[in-house]
Amino acid sequence: MENKQRGQFGSSFGFIMAAVGSAVGLGNLWGFPYKMGKGGGFAFLFLYLIFVVTVGFIIMLGELAIGRKAKMDAVGSYKSIDKKAGFVGGLGVFAAFVILSFYCVLGGWVLKYAITFIGEMFGAGFGGVAGADYFVAFITGTTEPILWFALFLGISCFIVLAGVEKGIEKYSKIMMPALFVMLIVIIIRSVTLPGAVEGLKFMFKPDFSVFSSFESTVAVAGTALAQMFFSLSLGMGAMLTYGSYLGKDENLQKSALIIPILDTLIAILAGCAIMPAVFAFGLDPSAGPGLMFITLKEVFASMPMGSFFGFLFFVLVFFAAVTSSISLLEVICAYFIDSKKMKRKNVTMMAGLAVFILGIPVALSQGMLSGVRPIMGMDILDSFDFIAEYTLMPLGALFMCYFVGWKWGAKTITDEVASSGYPFKLKGYFSFMIKWVTPLLVAFVLYSACISPIVKYFAGGGQ
Repeated sequence: MENKQRGQFGSSFGFIMAAVGSAVGLGNLWGFPYKMGKGGGFAFLFLYLIFVVTVGFIIMLGELAIGRKAKMDAVGSYKSIDKKAGFVGGLGVFAAFVILSFYCVLGGWVLKYAITFIGEMFGAGFGGVAGADYFVAFITGTTEPILWFALFLGISCFIVLAGVEKGIEKYSKIMMPALFVMLIVIIIRSVTLPGAVEGLKFMFKPDFSVFSSFESTVAVAGTALAQMFFSLSLGMGAMLTYGSYLGKDENLQKSALIIPILDTLIAILAGCAIMPAVFAFGLDPSAGPGLMFITLKEVFASMPMGSFFGFLFFVLVFFAAVTSSISLLEVICAYFIDSKKMKRKNVTMMAGLAVFILGIPVALSQGMLSGVRPIMGMDILDSFDFIAEYTLMPLGALFMCYFVGWKWGAKTITDEVASSGYPFKLKGYFSFMIKWVTPLLVAFVLYSACISPIVKYFAGGGQ
């Protein structure tokens, strides 16, 4: 029986914007460009697109359908179909909690830079300090990282507190179109810089030299597949939770196609905004996480009206980050609202406080707690990322493939998709992929990004 107290999206457009907002985040605007830079440009993009079709669409459709069928939170949705499957939803809720603890820290960094670029426009921003020096001084501090983390988390809580339609949907319908417009403006500025064409060639000119060895091929493929998981918000309960707020008239097949397409488009556009500028100024496209905070800061500093475009870019990234953080927070809140019958206000405040407490060590992981290396020599931030992105998310997706493809049968999902009255033209494709191909590729993520590094670490004596 449907819980009448649950929220629901007011329109199909609102749901699409919220779902795309969940998918589009730091994974697109920060992770995708630098990982593409490390993965050989076009070769990485080529693999990424293949994985979107073979894994992204399948897992997303499955999660949306499970959520809509049950009309419950991630744990309750799995339990309603199979009491033994509740732990799969639990993995998603736990993953959302872990991700939020470091995602909001990174969101605080983005917010800090957006505000600083405002000051830069009036001569009181970075104070002439070099990009690397400024960034290191900020993230290794004690007070500032925590304050900006708290502010970003507070904004996320404020939106979720308002509910599904009046909070998540309302703000997503504003921020996602605004993000797209700002991204186009940044691209126009970036591609018109002298030498920018080399950045576009790096992205789109076919070059498969990275596949010259089996080891490098596995590494790039594993990174691309893990990036796709994180970028599309799969295996973290977000799409399942959003699916639970959908009416029966929603075309799930269409939504599961549109969301990955728009998410991938924005990821490619983010690359078009960043890579041409990076090449125009002769900088390193594989600069890693510092690409956005260090490299791009120098790019904007050398660009006419650079302070304005820097502000525009980081506001864009902030919009992307906050639409993702609210979806993660909603996963946690939905669980306590549905399973524990708690009020949204109390749950949001409780969840926000818990995330803040867990996130404090993450905020201090680059400075005061930089010597704390809990997993394979990684700092706290990278350790949390490893637990969520490379372990919990693919593990949850793998279990979903098992239950849907083998234990319940794909008919459980295909019947739910078809219940909308729209023809499920990809029914055969979904049924085959969820049973045979998708789980193998998800298992590959676990092997290449999680199991293999652990084995190598301990085989090397913990070095």
